[in-house]
Amino acid sequence: MASENAIREIDLNCDAGESFGHWPMGDDAALIPLMTSVNIACGAHAGDPLVMRRTLLLAKEHHVAVGAHPGYPDLHGFGRRVIPFPADEVEAWTLAQLGALDAMARGVGVVLRHVKPHGALYNTAADDETLAAAVVRATRAFNPDLTLVTRAGSRMVTVAREEGLRVAEEAFIDRGYDSAGRLLPRSHPSALVSDPQVAAERAVALLQTGTLAAADGALLRIHPQTLCVHSDTSGAATIALAARAALNTAGIALRPLYQLAH
Repeated sequence: MASENAIREIDLNCDAGESFGHWPMGDDAALIPLMTSVNIACGAHAGDPLVMRRTLLLAKEHHVAVGAHPGYPDLHGFGRRVIPFPADEVEAWTLAQLGALDAMARGVGVVLRHVKPHGALYNTAADDETLAAAVVRATRAFNPDLTLVTRAGSRMVTVAREEGLRVAEEAFIDRGYDSAGRLLPRSHPSALVSDPQVAAERAVALLQTGTLAAADGALLRIHPQTLCVHSDTSGAATIALAARAALNTAGIALRPLYQLAH
């Protein structure tokens, strides 16, 4: 049953552009048209100028809002390994990646709307105020009007709001959580939610009740402004289709982040 505080509109995002050169783009071509926002890799953990431009054009064609998806400079580890950079290096690398994607975006007539860190940077900065502040400083220096996307309830939410940045708290419909509200490591048997119907039901239940069940059964209280489907989750486009249908049936509208009031 929906609560009085049920969410009636939401952004649906995916991480994309995480391939190289002329290699296939995975599910991007099928997935991006189903999104309201897309986070595009900026060349550090994945992506390159060709892929960035191709992904930006795909988003533009389907009127999907675009954001940057910066990560640790870790092509071999796909940005999923924690690199013990000091805060000033995290800030510099983040700022450089925002500039790289923005250059490509300007070239095709697209405006960047948000920033969402990737992988290990996303998870580490969510819990480490020093790294969170570095990402916030880079984002604010680049464009203080950008929205910063981060894990719901994380320390980065607090840091960003204290610095005057607009924040979008994020939940994942294709990933499992632990009882502390963190994503389970991908090695965990409950880390991935690959059944489209289960993912769709999780999305609607979360928005209607403000709660999501962790892997151990604990109820997490989450109030997101955006839901994520990973492009590298098996059957990502099918999951997104199921989620869109379920949200529509529940009367929950889909809007890009920059059109949401938060």
